[in-house]
Amino acid sequence: MNQFIRLTSLITIFVFVVLFVNGQEKIPDSSLFYQTVNTYVNPVLPGDHPDPTLLKVGDDFYHCGSSFHFNPYLPVYHSKDLVHWEVISRVLPSSKAAWVNDRPSTGIWQGAITYFYGSYWIYFSAGGQWFCKASSPKGPWSAPVQVKSNAETGDLGYDNSIFVDDDGKPYMVIKNGQKINRLQALGRDGQLTGHVINLDWVNARLQYSWAEGPVMCKRNGYYYYFPAGDVTGGQYVLRGRSLTGDSTKWERLGDFFKPVTDDKAGFRRPNHISAPVQLADGTWWTIGQSYEKYNGDDWSGTGRQTSLYPVTWEGDRPWGMAPTILPIRKPELPRSGISWTSVKTDYFDGSELSLNWHFLTKKASASYSLTSRKGWIILAPDSARTHLVQKETDHYYSAVTKVDLSATNDGAKAGIYLTNGNQAVVARLYSGYNNGKKIVFTMDTASRSMPNIFGNVVWLKLERYGHELTGYYSGDGKAWVSLGRPIDAVKLDETQPNFNSWVGTSVGLFAEGKPADFDCFICKDGASPLPAAGYRNYYGTATVNKGKWKTVTNTSLYGGWFMISGVEIGRQSPSSVQVVASSKRKGMLQIWLDDLRDGKLIATIPLNATGNGIYKTFSKQLKNVIGQHDIFVRYPAGVPQSIFVKSIQFSAK
Repeated sequence: MNQFIRLTSLITIFVFVVLFVNGQEKIPDSSLFYQTVNTYVNPVLPGDHPDPTLLKVGDDFYHCGSSFHFNPYLPVYHSKDLVHWEVISRVLPSSKAAWVNDRPSTGIWQGAITYFYGSYWIYFSAGGQWFCKASSPKGPWSAPVQVKSNAETGDLGYDNSIFVDDDGKPYMVIKNGQKINRLQALGRDGQLTGHVINLDWVNARLQYSWAEGPVMCKRNGYYYYFPAGDVTGGQYVLRGRSLTGDSTKWERLGDFFKPVTDDKAGFRRPNHISAPVQLADGTWWTIGQSYEKYNGDDWSGTGRQTSLYPVTWEGDRPWGMAPTILPIRKPELPRSGISWTSVKTDYFDGSELSLNWHFLTKKASASYSLTSRKGWIILAPDSARTHLVQKETDHYYSAVTKVDLSATNDGAKAGIYLTNGNQAVVARLYSGYNNGKKIVFTMDTASRSMPNIFGNVVWLKLERYGHELTGYYSGDGKAWVSLGRPIDAVKLDETQPNFNSWVGTSVGLFAEGKPADFDCFICKDGASPLPAAGYRNYYGTATVNKGKWKTVTNTSLYGGWFMISGVEIGRQSPSSVQVVASSKRKGMLQIWLDDLRDGKLIATIPLNATGNGIYKTFSKQLKNVIGQHDIFVRYPAGVPQSIFVKSIQFSAK
């Protein structure tokens, strides 16, 4: 009985914390949270999404940020609920950006998306300030136009933003170096107009390190000015009653984010926030970037990931919610069927490249074909390497491709590519040649290889389990041969020199020496075991270490759930779904696609008692389940910590 009382108290505290951090006063029926998806876990934009800006137009939200040397430049993301995001356009192709340097750490910074005078605009920094304009955020976007400066304005710098006042008048929030912070109005042509409002006093004594990426919003007659510290963190706020350069008319309010109290929080120092936006229900929200570190477990190499934070007000003083690993109550907004941000599957069936892909050089962006061989993409390098990649979003996955390459010399290579921002640390799993056709897996000084017994067409699979990478190959994509023990990827995942050239890791395909054909790219292969610990959202569950492996169990009498994002089930329906689990008594698990209320229940899997710590495989037959989905695993109400799930897998017919 005492154990039951203690558990019930913990559940009450947990629910209170989830609601408190979001500033909610009323605690609803807790079963609503344990059995349906009413919460999210940060980051909502996993992977490299630096310097985020956020625009609300009607019921839609748009995000853009710095793309650096990744091209096509400036991907625009769309959301209906601030949690689920999809790429809907890329503003600037490399063919229209001849002046932009594509060396790592250069390229395009800022990507401030805004709306004024009846048009969408994106202002960006690339050897000066530029803008592109469109009637829709889906494009087409205009050719870039350079913003003109003058002696009074000075150098326009970088990481600027756009503030639109209540009367619809837009201003550029100008940032150049450590000590220059200024405002200036914009005309209908997108160019600066009027006189500068000088705010150089904001960081005259370097109070805020670089005081970079400033954004502004307005509420109750106050103007709020939010400067960031630097790339490692710090976010601050000032307020004033008018847009004036008079420092006596502004008040420094100090830190924007509440102090971190969750010792497990990995995104501890968010900054470069977007201008906070208000929803119809009166709540305020912002997004901000930070690196990921967990008590010595460093994932900074992934890049600056973007999280969603509720903003609460103490009178006219704003506070950003302290970073936490706990679930946070979602905004009261409808979903639109957009999936969680993940690496996207591509079978290369279309005539145009998916917007989810990017290149690391301009040359690579012109070195492929989707039309020369139907259903395949051909990567055609010159004497160097070419590639096609997406932003890596997960710590657990099995990336799969089918490659056709006739390797006859040591220079010919083609396969799966995982790289840090400047390609100084690279993992490659490829079909190649070394005294005969070989399958090779390398990273840094580590190397594994085996004879290629299948010929020119071969399947490759790169499995990531945390910081461990394992290579496999196959002749049919079903029976896999391991290339041996895993390779340690810590050197790739940890903090990189020069902040990883300001961008994070990318995963995809590459070819060297001669053209290679690829039939598909799948990052989260559902036909391979999917570790339960790789979940992106959860409620009422927790990860438990079981030796090398991690399992997930429920922690509540009300049940619980976890979600694995972006799982590719396949183009043909698998015959069954399997879970590897340990159960202390008879029970069951439900498997849902995309949501626990508006999604589809595809399986209810009965579990027999296995005994404590003994794992067995349980399965359920499936029909008509195909495509890429977010997979939800729901635990039943009842005794907590009675079911431990190690993995889930979709078995082919």
